[in-house]
Amino acid sequence: MLYIIGGGGRMQNSIRALRTEGGVSQRELAEALGVSRQTVNSIETGRYDPSLPLAIAIARHFGRAVEEIFHAS
Repeated sequence: MLYIIGGGGRMQNSIRALRTEGGVSQRELAEALGVSRQTVNSIETGRYDPSLPLAIAIARHFGRAVEEIFHAS
């Protein structure tokens, strides 16, 4: 189940842990996803919530469900 958070709430995510576990740099992940390294950094640090298509692309990249990566804070 995917939860949509309203009211300006931010989601937490496990992207940094998955990325470092897999030995992937922010730049490499960004290139694989077609976004900037700054975008990956902003998502990892919680300054930016990705669009649904980008969240799905991230989940697919790591072979996980979106709900395993993104969760309510």
